[in-house]
Amino acid sequence: MQKISLKEKIGYGFGDMASSMFWKLFGTYLLFFYTDVMGLAAGAIGTMFLITRIWDTLFDPVVGVMTDRTTTRWGKFRPYILYMAIPFGLIGVLTFTTPDYSVTGKLVYAYITYSAMMMIYSLINVPYASLLGVISPDGKERNILASFRMSFAFAGSLIAFALLEPLVSFFGRSADLQSSWQLSVAVISSICVILFLLCFAWVKERVKPIREEKVSLKDDIKDLFANRPWWILLGAGIAALIFNSIRDGATLYYFKYYLGNAETFSALNVTYSALYLMLGQGANILGVILASPVANKLGKKNTYLAAMVVAGVLSILFYWLGKEQLALIFVFQILISACAGMIFPLLWSLYADTADYSEWKTGRRATGLIFSSSSMSQKFGWTIGGALTGWLLEYFGFKANVVQEEGVQTGILLMLSFLPAIGALLSIICIALYPLTEEKITEISTDLEARRK
Repeated sequence: MQKISLKEKIGYGFGDMASSMFWKLFGTYLLFFYTDVMGLAAGAIGTMFLITRIWDTLFDPVVGVMTDRTTTRWGKFRPYILYMAIPFGLIGVLTFTTPDYSVTGKLVYAYITYSAMMMIYSLINVPYASLLGVISPDGKERNILASFRMSFAFAGSLIAFALLEPLVSFFGRSADLQSSWQLSVAVISSICVILFLLCFAWVKERVKPIREEKVSLKDDIKDLFANRPWWILLGAGIAALIFNSIRDGATLYYFKYYLGNAETFSALNVTYSALYLMLGQGANILGVILASPVANKLGKKNTYLAAMVVAGVLSILFYWLGKEQLALIFVFQILISACAGMIFPLLWSLYADTADYSEWKTGRRATGLIFSSSSMSQKFGWTIGGALTGWLLEYFGFKANVVQEEGVQTGILLMLSFLPAIGALLSIICIALYPLTEEKITEISTDLEARRK
């Protein structure tokens, strides 16, 4: 089997670096932007996240079906990365723009721009994710590619965290708060566009279906619904994103309203909240780096289980960290994030295996549909986590830009500890049921390669 060059692995990584810059901006800063910058209610935004993301989640399989039926000289998936790169950057800036409207008008504007952003995100990210199934048929190469993807993804998140608050502060010297956010996101958007174009240019599609005849959408969906390993990963992915999105969404509130620490860490000239997020992304990258060699020895399933168990236990213990134990708070963030970093490249590599399993069982390959449906599960978990974050803040009695009562502070602490731990537990239960062993995947891959020849 052909080895993938370092340049192509880097190019593949660039795609998720771009996606993740905005993914983390949405997951960590957007709720805060809507409440503390745009002036909208947390509960209303929680409901908006649920409504818009449900539509966006259902849109992902539509994109998957489109890509499976796309045929160009560049392949099935790469053209979408080329043509959606610039719209992705533009709509990202509009999402973080505050119009001069009433509160109701601003909420309507948020619905429209956020919905458009998520659709564009699907049109570029679903094809990008599907590339993992067609760059190489080799399982170990896919593990390496998935690790490159997630390493660059977390590096992109780290860059976004490192840039956003300093940029807001920089532009704030000559512009109001709302304009400084818009200009800051414009800088990050420009970087994303360049990275997507490099991904398109450096990556190739190699894996072809065993046979190319047209297959009905009904048959594709029937195959997907009969794919038991895919259903199990669906549940694991949703639960893992609930775990991550609640922790991410509550972080800024934890530092501003629970710890009451808005100071700057003088050694790096960044706020403690930004440092916390940056350390988390650095630890994510460490987890990604460890994922491939550990999984190649212990197996993907066992590695996933171990990492998720540790992350869940540490999240529970986080509850008892005192406000004065800042060093331990950062240590726990590093350890939990390293575990979380391990599971996501494994999850995407497992999805690629389920695409092979489906083709092996049916003789038909629907990579785009499987990966888009997998992306759908990720977004659904993110949807639930994001909506819960807004609703929980509202339920606990949160009011923006005022000192919070003790009950609100305790609620914010729960959103960094026990509540995400529930998501970890659900993910553990699901992945424990996953049936495809390393030996079975090797057998499937060998058989499919023989059929193609």
